[in-house]
Amino acid sequence: MVKKVCHLTTVHSPLDDRIFYKECETLSEAGFDVVLIARHEKDEVIDGIKIKALPKIENRVKRILNLPWIALRRALEEDADLYHFHDPELIPAGLVLKLYGKKVIYDVHEDVPRTVLSKPYINPYLAVGVSHFSEWFEDFSAKRFDGVVTATSHIGVRFSKINHRTVVVNNYPLLNEMYTPAAWEERENCVAYVGGISRTRGIKEIVRSLELVDTKLLLAGSFENDELEQEIKCMRGWEKVKYYGQVGREKVREILGTARVGLVTLHPTKSYVESMPVKMFEYMSAGIPVVASNFPLWKEIVEGNNCGICVDPLNHKEIANAIEYLLEHSEEAKGMGENGRRAVLCKYNWDLAAQELLKLYSEVLL
Repeated sequence: MVKKVCHLTTVHSPLDDRIFYKECETLSEAGFDVVLIARHEKDEVIDGIKIKALPKIENRVKRILNLPWIALRRALEEDADLYHFHDPELIPAGLVLKLYGKKVIYDVHEDVPRTVLSKPYINPYLAVGVSHFSEWFEDFSAKRFDGVVTATSHIGVRFSKINHRTVVVNNYPLLNEMYTPAAWEERENCVAYVGGISRTRGIKEIVRSLELVDTKLLLAGSFENDELEQEIKCMRGWEKVKYYGQVGREKVREILGTARVGLVTLHPTKSYVESMPVKMFEYMSAGIPVVASNFPLWKEIVEGNNCGICVDPLNHKEIANAIEYLLEHSEEAKGMGENGRRAVLCKYNWDLAAQELLKLYSEVLL
């Protein structure tokens, strides 16, 4: 019989890259009947995946207090063989599903206890206490779930000590999603940054670096808040920025097919140092060299595959020097881009990561 699986998220878009285009589509292609419960305008079917709509509640507190229970009700209506949820705020709903005798998997996208410490909307005096409580509650709950999926090996080490059915499913790119066959010579002498735009993701240092280099930045994504957006747009380097705002996957592919360098200079926060940012692998997939933060794990990937330059992300001059070097040494930069693309084909792609997800499903549904 075809097994029915139900994914739940109250935070992410229904067409989230990891949840929809990677995990749900992989499961659908493997023969599962896939339902996704997420904030959306209406119930509909996209690419064979049934989306069950949740109301869009923008207020964070109201969302956390109300939406998980609406999602739980809709989840129980589906009577699925397995439930797979993606947000810490859904942990209580996951525990209730276990009380109903359901099989439940928790997908851990980020190191929540460490991420809490850098959230701007949490009072710094409360952040430590919130961090400790979130770690205790995650540990307590993870023991009771049928499996745990983690987005990085670092997070996987923590959860494997709690639940023996813990697998690492890295958020690597789909093999041909970002690749464009554009000739290197036809690319513009510009750099790209695609993703969330915030202080800790290094936007201020990136724009400052533009003052020292003859280049243009192709910038796509949403600013963390209006205050930051206005501050950055008043900087001298902003005149060299072409800002697209939030864009879809096809536009991202077009941007990366135009640029010669990809930037991923996140700050050394506890949550970023051991992360595996998908944008870094998307740049590699697109065949462009990366300028990345000099974290040990990232250096192992970037320098180990000779596909870019690692810098101090807090030093805008180092960022500028790396950009300038890659733009001035075109053939070497082209070779680095080819090395990165080759590494994605061999090691850092979703086809390989997805096997761990399918293996876990087989074990849980036995």
